[in-house]
Amino acid sequence: MYKLHGFALSNYYNLVKLALLEKALPFEEVAVFPPAKPDFLQKSPMGKIPCLEVGTGRYLTETQVILDYLEETHPEPALYPEDPFGRAKVRELMRVMELYLELPARRLYPAAFFGGAVSEETRNEVRGVLEKACDALQKMAHFDAYLTGDTLTWADLAAVIHLPVVSLATRRVYGENLLATIPGVADYLERLRARPTVQTLQEAQNRAASQMFKRPS
Repeated sequence: MYKLHGFALSNYYNLVKLALLEKALPFEEVAVFPPAKPDFLQKSPMGKIPCLEVGTGRYLTETQVILDYLEETHPEPALYPEDPFGRAKVRELMRVMELYLELPARRLYPAAFFGGAVSEETRNEVRGVLEKACDALQKMAHFDAYLTGDTLTWADLAAVIHLPVVSLATRRVYGENLLATIPGVADYLERLRARPTVQTLQEAQNRAASQMFKRPS
């Protein structure tokens, strides 16, 4: 059985967890919170979350590495298209969402989620990056079924993890959901949220959020 190390409020932990659920693989969750303690650094030397234990003394870190490992070792159901170009397009979409939406939006999180503040300069800079990324995503993806066609892929799993957080952060900081400029994105995400695996994940996220401030430091 796999052991997934991390915590339920981490986007990347949740992406790996969702992958395990979609592939119907048995796994155990092991709660790990930053900062990394010495015993965890033996498993994940950079202290990165998630960390997947794939066997006694065998660990993998870096989300994309873990996802590719799961696809290679458990090819059904397939979450990459069969053809090389199709697989590359899935990875391309994942990188765009990660680098130009999720990562820049993190700079808004102090104000959006933690009662802090961000400077006007940061707000304007991040908004420019996010607006450009939204325009790019609209050009690159389809929202009438799944991002790359009629079949669920890794890109869709990444989307249902990352895009709602970006949407919420922009609503709270800018007073508007910047992703709402993409036609069809709201209905697309609603369809993904209806998947039993996504509902299971979201229930765990909600429980973790309610307990976050109860956790001892």
